[in-house]
Amino acid sequence: MKEKTLHKISYGVYVVCSKFEGKENGQIVNTLFQVTAEPEVIAISVNKKNLTHEIIENSGVFSASIMSEETSMKFIGTFGFKSGRDIDKFDGVQYRYGKLDVPIITEHSLAYLEARVINSVDLGSHTIFMGEVVDMEPLGDGNPMTYNYYHNVKGGLSPKTAPTYIAKEK
Repeated sequence: MKEKTLHKISYGVYVVCSKFEGKENGQIVNTLFQVTAEPEVIAISVNKKNLTHEIIENSGVFSASIMSEETSMKFIGTFGFKSGRDIDKFDGVQYRYGKLDVPIITEHSLAYLEARVINSVDLGSHTIFMGEVVDMEPLGDGNPMTYNYYHNVKGGLSPKTAPTYIAKEK
């Protein structure tokens, strides 16, 4: 198979956050899509090994911030390649709390959505969480960062826990 074919699918770059019993975390997610319009439901795919997965599973709520093309690689590295088990990802980052009391990243963000989980699908390594949107707001102008832009313009890589990770050929 030609795995790079999957890179032709359009993805975005988002920071998904959640909070449960005082513990909060966020991570980069590239799989987010709108499922329905009435009610407004979005879906995200999160690796079960990630702390954010555990927090969403326990809290039943999450936020998703849509990152701009201007987002720095350092910022993406913090949320995409480091674990909230080892560092405070929110240290020095601009964010606020929303209606569901979850962190909403405002730095480099064009908009955000907050959602309450209404269903989930176990896919082995990942879970798809479907959430009914309870709040959303545009935060700025600019172009949303696509995964293609992240790879081809910024030179970004995919972590092993990403649903789009492809191991390098030996």
